Amino acid sequence: MPQDQPIDLFPSTGEFAEARAAEKAEHARKSAIAARTVAGYAHDAADCQSLLAMLGLDAQAGKHAKGFDSR
Repeated sequence: MPQDQPIDLFPSTGEFAEARAAEKAEHARKSAIAARTVAGYAHDAADCQSLLAMLGLDAQAGKHAKGFDSR
């Protein structure tokens, strides 16, 4: 009868770091898309700045949303 492999309940440090990096990149992508969407619906620059501040988004992040069309 083959021996069962022990179950590793704790991922290795490298796996955890990779997961955190992937989550950070995905969060940045979603924030950029959200900032572009807000900018697309704002009435003017002041409205855009106010909305972004209320939502905790960064206007610079929106510049990184490549190939995204908010309309």
